[in-house]
Amino acid sequence: MANLCRRLQPQVSPRTAAGFAQVLRRLGAPLQVAVAGRIKSGKSTLVNALIGRRVAPTDIGECTRLVTRFQYGTVDRIEVVFKNGRKQVLPFAPDGMIPAELGVDIDTVSHIEAYLTNAALENMTVIDTPGLGSLDAASVARTEHLLRAARHSATDGTDVADGARERDWADDDAGGDELDETSRNAVAGAEAVLYVMTQGLRADDEQALAAFTAATASREAGPVNAIAVLNKADTIVAETVEGSEGDTWRAATLLASRQAELLKPRVADVLPVIGLIAESAESGQFTSADAEALRQVAALDDDALDVMLLSADMFTSWECDVPAGIRVRLLEKLDLYGIRRAVEAVREQPDITAGTLRRLLLDVSGLAAVRARLNTVFAARADGIKAAAALASVTALAHASGNAAERQRVHDAIEVLLAKPEAHQLRVLEALTLVASGAVEMPADLTEEVLRVGSNADIAAQLGKPGCSPSDLATYALERAGWWRSFASFGATPAQSRVAHVVHRAYFLIWQQLKAQGGNR
Repeated sequence: MANLCRRLQPQVSPRTAAGFAQVLRRLGAPLQVAVAGRIKSGKSTLVNALIGRRVAPTDIGECTRLVTRFQYGTVDRIEVVFKNGRKQVLPFAPDGMIPAELGVDIDTVSHIEAYLTNAALENMTVIDTPGLGSLDAASVARTEHLLRAARHSATDGTDVADGARERDWADDDAGGDELDETSRNAVAGAEAVLYVMTQGLRADDEQALAAFTAATASREAGPVNAIAVLNKADTIVAETVEGSEGDTWRAATLLASRQAELLKPRVADVLPVIGLIAESAESGQFTSADAEALRQVAALDDDALDVMLLSADMFTSWECDVPAGIRVRLLEKLDLYGIRRAVEAVREQPDITAGTLRRLLLDVSGLAAVRARLNTVFAARADGIKAAAALASVTALAHASGNAAERQRVHDAIEVLLAKPEAHQLRVLEALTLVASGAVEMPADLTEEVLRVGSNADIAAQLGKPGCSPSDLATYALERAGWWRSFASFGATPAQSRVAHVVHRAYFLIWQQLKAQGGNR
């Protein structure tokens, strides 16, 4: 895609060429992931954990009412971007965080750009959003615009696979007020979403995810591009979840699994996480002094400690040898669940180091599983997601030029590109997104198969046949290729038929790859 843009730039008008330059910039930038969710769901705390630095304000303030983009930079700095395009550089607060109050009229602000030297941002830009469900209508609007911005900055209806999107593929009701140009350019880049929920799955949670996947179907042509997390997993009362056997983390895992079933196919997965513990353990907030304080708590009498760990009030007000201020600090960093797990570890291993205790708390938080899923769903397919978005943008730019010859030149170049076998992945991503968003309805078993084929890089995983020999995989791939070809011709609706042809060719290309590797022997 980058080569196509560079090759076409001298052949198109200056305006279109400038647009291609922006497409090239996006292709070279990290994948942009929006962290969204209801107010007080713990979004900013999770953002800090993912970045590995406590920089996003977690208390209500001006900054939490704005979209903030955290991206890699060689020098730490904050830029306030105004709606008129003006930028103002601000220093970080003394504690290293973005200032809670910016000292500007936030109604004139588009968003905040935070540049950090953290390695975690080299391959992924993290976008922190205001909370849905906020009493502040403007803040909710900013989040909703971010989730839907891709639709408003989308192509005007040009399909990336066939050259002309047909309206029976998707509902084109954009709805709502559009962002101004500056805001749209600043925040429309979210290519994936990490959705933060707490125990209760609400209707507006589902609506937000539907809005994002609908927008994605219109522009980014991504695969399953949303992951949800069940945050504050430690607050779940295990006895209320059947099958938990009284274990809090098991209860959270079961509840997350049930929520994943309810949200399919809006999200790739729902994973339990304890954002507060993850932030404390990963961002340097847990210190050797905290480890020593936990040793003091672990040395308390069993009966007294059992009573103290019943509630936050009991933990901080109970009379004991550990100063109340120290207990308050532990509670702020770990909450009761983290304290309980840390105390258990100290009692099992009295000489445990602060570093080992920090790693144990990180394991307890569930952050590692979230990061691994982010890598699987987003990072591993970042190039495909960005290439599909670029293809849509290129066609839109050519169409907007109003020059028929230029439009034809770009169309011909795209057709040559799409004829290459390696470019078929773009068609697969498009089909996958349309099925995942519900824009093209398929029977449940076929939806699951489309998601599987398009959401995995490993051939055995794509075919749903882990552990099979290459020969068996090749046989199965050819069998499914034939089935999908028949389905496309008999019984499928026009929209389903287009998806079926894409899946048929995907299976056929898998068979060819296995055959070249000797899988047909």
